[in-house]
Amino acid sequence: MKVIYNLGIFIYSLLAWLLLPFNNKARAWINGRKHWFARLSQKITPGEKYIWIHCASLGEFEQGRPLIEAIKNAKTDFKIVLTFFSPSGYEIRKNYKYADVICYLPSDTPRNAVKFVSLVKPQIAIFVKYEFWNNYISEIRKEGIPLYLISGIFRKGQVFFRWHGAFFREILKKFTMIYVQDNLSLDLLGSIGIKNVSIAGDTRFDRVVRIARDAKKISQIEFFRGKELLVLAGSSWKQDEEIICGYINKYPGKVKWVFAPHEVNMGNIERLEKLISVNHVRFSQFSEDKSDARVMIIDNVGMLSSAYRYAYIAVVGGGFGKGIHNILEPASWGVPVLFGPNHGKFKEAADLLATGGAESFDSYESFKAILDKLLDDNILYSKAAAAAGNYVRENTGATDKIIKEII
Repeated sequence: MKVIYNLGIFIYSLLAWLLLPFNNKARAWINGRKHWFARLSQKITPGEKYIWIHCASLGEFEQGRPLIEAIKNAKTDFKIVLTFFSPSGYEIRKNYKYADVICYLPSDTPRNAVKFVSLVKPQIAIFVKYEFWNNYISEIRKEGIPLYLISGIFRKGQVFFRWHGAFFREILKKFTMIYVQDNLSLDLLGSIGIKNVSIAGDTRFDRVVRIARDAKKISQIEFFRGKELLVLAGSSWKQDEEIICGYINKYPGKVKWVFAPHEVNMGNIERLEKLISVNHVRFSQFSEDKSDARVMIIDNVGMLSSAYRYAYIAVVGGGFGKGIHNILEPASWGVPVLFGPNHGKFKEAADLLATGGAESFDSYESFKAILDKLLDDNILYSKAAAAAGNYVRENTGATDKIIKEII
């Protein structure tokens, strides 16, 4: 199986090279790994103590981030080496100030694993949520380096739990400790003989609570909202927006609306504006004399997490595509959350639906029914808002538990 695994790594890298002329992501993936050893050698200082933290992409980074910042704030003498597999993580966070070294993870070949581990010489290695690279994990284990998985979550259909998953089950046994999010993951791992497991929860809860604590006041949105109720559509995509705008155009005076589209390029903003038949304004063009607009479109990035504080209800996008975006950010403010049907892989979505802090819609009709219900029934709304806020507060603390045990 090891031979097949290494062959798969080779084929994946070869395909990336073949796609290089035609695909921007493949180009970034290849170019980011060119001459990696020489580039990394310039950043590693012999004699320093490093903790290596690996994230697949941006989502995993957000789960690792509370731990990285806790390590730095603890004023230890550890330095952080942060690696990414995906360009979408590296390109956005390559200047992250809390990491001392940031780079792509070289392809998981036996040779790369030996060279990387021998160069960095990490005191501790931490993988976030996913990514089970056999050659790196085997080399870490061979060198006697403590290895941890944090915010892990496992599902029955994964290869570890199938009849042909013995090779991957052996990988799990090489971790010093696997910190999982829930009892289901603990029980699944126990069913295949993996005992080096502890429930710590999801570090993202600590992150969203901190974001809410440090949120900035946005006077433009506050003035725009006035004394009316406001519904905020965060990280919205085309299908979300078409449903939401159908409601806005039919009931323009019921509430005020803010869109924070996932894509804020000019073409996408103009497309969204064409869907809205009522008076609307872009955030960059807002002034007090335009406060009679019914819809505001945020045409910048970095504001959404703070903007949720002004929402009465949040509609989080992505649920008609690959999956929903961050629903914990609005929930941390005690804001009920609505999202589309593609949420099956998100534990927090299932939990919030079960507690009543969230609702899912799959059509204009179901969206209208849910929204009207929350807007018209104050008792129901209060229960939903309380459920959302309590869910986040009750699940904080994973970062403290992990850092106390491994640092």
